[in-house]
Amino acid sequence: MIEWLGIGHLFELSRTEAILGFFTPLAVFAVFFLAQLILPGRRLTGYVINPETGEPRSYRLNGLLVFALALVAWAFELTGMPRDWFYRSSVYAVAGGTVVAAIVTVLAVFSQPQGKVRNPILTLWFGRAQELAFFKERFDVKMYLYVVGGTMLSLNALSGAAYHYELFGEDYNPGVFLYAAFFTFYILDYCIFERVQLYTYDLIHENLGFKLFWGCLVVYGWLFILPLWGMAVYPDPGFSPPWTYVWLIGTTALFLFGWGISRGANMQKYMFKQWPDRTFLGLIEPRYIEVGDRKILCSGLWGVARHFNYMGEGFLALSIALSFGYFTNPWAWTYFVFIVSLFTYRQLDDDKHCAEKYGADKWAEYQARVKYRIVPGIY
Repeated sequence: MIEWLGIGHLFELSRTEAILGFFTPLAVFAVFFLAQLILPGRRLTGYVINPETGEPRSYRLNGLLVFALALVAWAFELTGMPRDWFYRSSVYAVAGGTVVAAIVTVLAVFSQPQGKVRNPILTLWFGRAQELAFFKERFDVKMYLYVVGGTMLSLNALSGAAYHYELFGEDYNPGVFLYAAFFTFYILDYCIFERVQLYTYDLIHENLGFKLFWGCLVVYGWLFILPLWGMAVYPDPGFSPPWTYVWLIGTTALFLFGWGISRGANMQKYMFKQWPDRTFLGLIEPRYIEVGDRKILCSGLWGVARHFNYMGEGFLALSIALSFGYFTNPWAWTYFVFIVSLFTYRQLDDDKHCAEKYGADKWAEYQARVKYRIVPGIY
């Protein structure tokens, strides 16, 4: 079965290496914990209200510094691990990371008061607490999860590219390096605009349960590179030089197009939350529906579709699938299928939260003004 799937190379570790791979996530999580706790950061307020003070929560952010140091440590093998280690050990790391996530979930969930959900399985999955912070709020669990998961996504993609080059040498597939570059740019962009994360779905709506712990630490950090599990063992697809340029340049353009939509939409919402009457990019006047002291933005990118940023993520995922040059290989499409499924579900859940937050009448008014959910003219 493993050989039929084309991932036999990920099970070639010795017994000792397999054990080290299993415990690699634990070591990674501990190092990131110390890094985020010790390294300097800037403190910003977010959107979520602290129920104890009635004021917006304060977050200490240093993701860019942590990410940069992690890249340097990986590139120069300062940890003693070869550059392809994260990729070669990824199956065992997923197993070990899942165990760690499960243990942390139990501690995080059952250390908190009983919430509305009584079913223990659902409680573990969704969690009880929306936020957890320690050391006088110097360390915030959610921001830690995003930095660890994002950084490991980049390092795993780069590690897979290193493995690929060792395997094929001059017959390497340039799309594998493009794939690693896409994710590294994606995480760098996140770290540069880390403050925008304070106004996104995860921070506002998600609780700290297995869904978030496992999703950030393991799925985001290791399983987002699932296409690479199958595609790292394929050489250059062998296109002619003109078609190679069309493929690589076209895929990059598609990626940047999707990134522009996603980043632009998130930045417009962030600016609107911070400065409701400011013109976005000097061009887009804010138009909104007032709901008491709250406002629903419905102009610019948020007037095109109610979750237009998710369409940007869809184009990003499509560029990931096309980057390998093997357009009919199912492995190349695994990330795309996951992202489309995730955001199709999430926009439904987000609509439900917004209807409760703003009231059914006002949300219906917004839906009448912005008719499409994600894709203008289609859905």
